[in-house]
Amino acid sequence: MNLQKKTAVITGGGTGIGQGIAKAFVAAGAKVAIGGRREDKLRDVASSVAGGETILTHVLDVAQRDSVAAFFHWAEKEFGSIDILINCAGMNIPNRLMAETRPEQWDQLLEVNATGAYNCMYAVLPQMRLRKDGLIVNVSSVSGIRASKLGGTAYSASKFAMAALGTAVALEEGVNGIRVTNVFPGEVDTPILDARPVKVSDEHRARILQPEDVAAAVLMIACLPPRAHVAELIIKPTTQDFA
Repeated sequence: MNLQKKTAVITGGGTGIGQGIAKAFVAAGAKVAIGGRREDKLRDVASSVAGGETILTHVLDVAQRDSVAAFFHWAEKEFGSIDILINCAGMNIPNRLMAETRPEQWDQLLEVNATGAYNCMYAVLPQMRLRKDGLIVNVSSVSGIRASKLGGTAYSASKFAMAALGTAVALEEGVNGIRVTNVFPGEVDTPILDARPVKVSDEHRARILQPEDVAAAVLMIACLPPRAHVAELIIKPTTQDFA
């Protein structure tokens, strides 16, 4: 699969699925920029790329519109244009029941997981419209299709919102040659598992998806021709129930 001459911006690129996608895209020949709140994590990803390839990094808080504007201004200056946006920034909280979730935690999850995706899409869409071309991938969660106690009330609501955002924008922007895909991963071995109320065992982590599994699916989507639009994709561990 080949992404030569393509540029990609990945939010939440310092860890987990975002890091996996960044490495897969670089290996496929894309020019990649990653953003995240922790500069040290971004630098670790950039320094881990082999073969002389590079990943550009810039601190980004998707919940802050000034930060988003600065990030995309920088990315457009570096790349000239952005062909692909991967919305991968996300978070969860340990206390997941409605009775335990504090209002400020609800606000934070919606701001990062849903409004964060909106902020980045709002920033990148104008130049995609001008070119009549572009791909946006929202990395949601199976909790954005089936609300569950595992994901929690606020997280599920934020991921449903993210999914609805992606679907609606895809319907609006298809006439402009812009494709939006919602990817719904099941359990993935990433740092977000550390926010589980019950510690996840090493054995469980080994059974579930790895970041590179989701990255391979996203790479497939990105390598399709502009005439092909994957609206939704669910990828889950073989052992995880989904009903």
